[in-house]
Amino acid sequence: MERAFDKDAFAVVDLETTGTQRQQNDRIIQFGCAIIKKRKVVKTYSFLINPHKEIPLSVENLTGIKNEDVKSAHDFKFYAKRIRRILDKKIFVAHNVNFDLPFLNYELVNAGLEPLSGRAIDTVELAQIAFPTFPSYKLKDLTSRLKIQHLNPHRADSDALVTAKLLIKIIKKLENLPTATLNTLTALSKDLLRDTSYIFSEISQFARSSKRPLDKNLIQVRNLIIRRQSISSGNERAERTTFPASDAAKKELFKGHLRFRRGQVSLINRLNEFLTQEDKENLIVEAPNGSGKTFSYLMAYAYQLYSGRKLVVAAPTKVLQNQILQQEIPQLIKVTGLDLTAQEVKSSQHYLDLDGFFNSLYQTNSDITTLVWQMGILVWLTETETGDLDELQLTNYKAPFFAQITHPGDARVGTVFSDYDFWNLARSRQEQADILITNHAYLANHYMDSIWGANPYLVVDEAHRFADNVANCRNDGLQFESFWGMCSHLRNMLYYADNSAKERFGNDQEFAPIMDKLESQITDLIHAINQVQRRLYSRKNFAISKEEKRQTRVDLAFQGSDLFENVDQFKHDLNLMQNKIEQVRQNTNQILFLLYHQQENMLTSADVLIKDLQEEIDHLDYYAEQTYLLLDQLNNKDNGEKGFVLQITNYEDPLSTNIAWLTLDPSQQLQELYRYFDKKLFISATLMNNNSFNYMENELSLDKEKTAVYKARASYNVEKHLKVLALNDKTFPQDPNDEDYGYAIGKFLIKNIRKQNHILVLFTNLETIKEAFSEIVNASELKDYEILAQNLTGSNEKITKRFAIAKKAILLGANSFWEGIDFKDTSVDIAIVTKLPFESPEQPEVRLREEKLKAKYGIHQIFEVDTLPRALIRFRQGCGRLIRNERDHGIFIILDQRIWYKNYGRRFLESLPVGAKKVDLKQINQILKDESINE
Repeated sequence: MERAFDKDAFAVVDLETTGTQRQQNDRIIQFGCAIIKKRKVVKTYSFLINPHKEIPLSVENLTGIKNEDVKSAHDFKFYAKRIRRILDKKIFVAHNVNFDLPFLNYELVNAGLEPLSGRAIDTVELAQIAFPTFPSYKLKDLTSRLKIQHLNPHRADSDALVTAKLLIKIIKKLENLPTATLNTLTALSKDLLRDTSYIFSEISQFARSSKRPLDKNLIQVRNLIIRRQSISSGNERAERTTFPASDAAKKELFKGHLRFRRGQVSLINRLNEFLTQEDKENLIVEAPNGSGKTFSYLMAYAYQLYSGRKLVVAAPTKVLQNQILQQEIPQLIKVTGLDLTAQEVKSSQHYLDLDGFFNSLYQTNSDITTLVWQMGILVWLTETETGDLDELQLTNYKAPFFAQITHPGDARVGTVFSDYDFWNLARSRQEQADILITNHAYLANHYMDSIWGANPYLVVDEAHRFADNVANCRNDGLQFESFWGMCSHLRNMLYYADNSAKERFGNDQEFAPIMDKLESQITDLIHAINQVQRRLYSRKNFAISKEEKRQTRVDLAFQGSDLFENVDQFKHDLNLMQNKIEQVRQNTNQILFLLYHQQENMLTSADVLIKDLQEEIDHLDYYAEQTYLLLDQLNNKDNGEKGFVLQITNYEDPLSTNIAWLTLDPSQQLQELYRYFDKKLFISATLMNNNSFNYMENELSLDKEKTAVYKARASYNVEKHLKVLALNDKTFPQDPNDEDYGYAIGKFLIKNIRKQNHILVLFTNLETIKEAFSEIVNASELKDYEILAQNLTGSNEKITKRFAIAKKAILLGANSFWEGIDFKDTSVDIAIVTKLPFESPEQPEVRLREEKLKAKYGIHQIFEVDTLPRALIRFRQGCGRLIRNERDHGIFIILDQRIWYKNYGRRFLESLPVGAKKVDLKQINQILKDESINE
């Protein structure tokens, strides 16, 4: 039976070049090609090519092709005619076709030949569409995920061969899609790169001719094919509902599932005792990484859930939420046999709105990125059981497209897709679930939601971050610059742009009176915004701290009484601004109303203007709401609980002033939240400070009389899993504030890192990261590593994903990389502390918090009650990146030599789970050379 493409021949090409700028004299150094016929690779070609120029070190590191390898090779002109014959009458395919094809054509033309003009197809776009939930579309990551053997990444011959195999897998995946999905994909595909649409049109044509029935697990609604959804009916083999109190009973349950570990069992028993016997309301538990703490608390609470009460588990990150839901809960059900179900609870914006997505397919002005997302989502809809957009593993959901397709959170009734609505389905599943997994931020904002049920239990995982996360949920701000910029855009759209509203409708007797008023009202609003900015800017000399950010931006910290010395005057200015917003909003809305009603009588469409005006009204609503929130801060008598930061993007310009307000003390919010929950457990690997829980009790605003504490034991010998090396060497900078410290760290990495796969280098500022990165990025000694650096090689989300995917990687990170970011199942082999993690006193939030604590404890106590405890917890968290379970091994290296000669250094050393070995650079080098970790 004939299949799609049986009559086609594909030439899958990959080039290695001296650089990306062909018109700046970059040249090809290797040509690789694999020929596909009848879906089989039938022939391959590989030519090393002399570029007649030096191969840059970065290219040599990437490809392994050295100058001596091409020195005696022929140049491109020698191969040009042969390459042209190889590719003649074949469909050109490449992984990033818009690089390889133009580059090759440029060389062919230079050699006096005609450029290639046949069909050309891009496998990056095809892979993004066919495999929409993959975390990366780099060739080596795709081949790893699809189990395609890839012997020499970044060599043209190997890359061409695996790209050919990738294309065959993509075709097979697309062929299995429902015909209706293929038809929609084909209709959308015409704007894909070059001739990539040919793949869809051919497969779709063959699918229509075969008339395949729709799979019984799928359903068609309009022209969307989605997976049939169901709500779990629970565990049918559930029998036991009594907690197994004895060791023998636990051993029987654990058999074949879990190893009986005394430390873990003691923790389970202690938690059960808290739930069934104690009169305490709260329990704080420090449990080392790898002690099985998650399973322990789930098991202890599980036997209490048959009274109709739910367990709410709050974790700080998506990765931990997913781990609990996808690994720990299934294990709990398997071990205990209990009839329990669990669901994740998060904002509606995480879910696809089917109505919004369906409407997006009929817009004709989508850019190429949006088009690929749309096509990928069509494929994903045949697979997803949740409609949770996080499954797509994107690192940025801020594009306008996602504002259109994310669920607004209303209960859909009577729409085309209301019976299949993912958010409604999620709420139904949550209502029936016994265990609900959420994140700290969502719980802080929605603790009164009925979804938790009556008097639920609460577990706060990674509890050392809970108070800060609750405080951050109450932080907000008003970006005045963006606000008056938006107003200027609205004025331009209405009056001055080509094809403006005034040009089109200015003489219309209905529009004219409104248009006449609105222009001056927008100008008045801009003046009102600027007046508030000037008044705030005039207080700049009363700031308690000044932090210089990138370029000309400066952040100034203020206590409320210093910033708003004349509260009534500020209120007057903000109320005036609010009135101006309302005037502009009402009249813009009136213009929009008239446009809607006159649309059918217009000779030309006003769709674009209507859409743009609707967006501007949404923006006005948002800024009106933020203005009310700022007024609330001024009306709040207890202004001491808030700190204020003026973010001035150009310190010389008052009209670049913006404002943010910070919650300095979340105790009121925490205590309000606690009232909704029972038997609250706060658990983490780092809750003790100076062998006491006092600091964390205060941070979490817990009543000591109603709170019990417990320190769990590790279930393994930590010393066999963790080595701590602390540098003591006069040839290395003694002071981490030394101006060359970043370069010294770079040289340290070049000299010492070889065997280990994943190295996390922890910094306290971004400038030092930049110095270290510049030192190592092109080092041949580290050519096998993917070098990732915060703020330099992508967003935090992107470099976290790359670190988790890469076989060998070095990540230079600060701030959240000490503790706030998870690398999924990737083990960190070495964590290097470049500087003890004290917060910078220049940070506005730090200075504001210190001012507040000064009033309570006095200036001399701040270091002991706040600065040092915070640094110690972050330090211990940094060490905790290494040992996540008892299979992990790692080395913790401390380069900050103050740990040996400052008074506080001893406290850091004592906080570690194992003793630190004092070593010089030569000893570190020898240890790292001898040790292969986590193999």
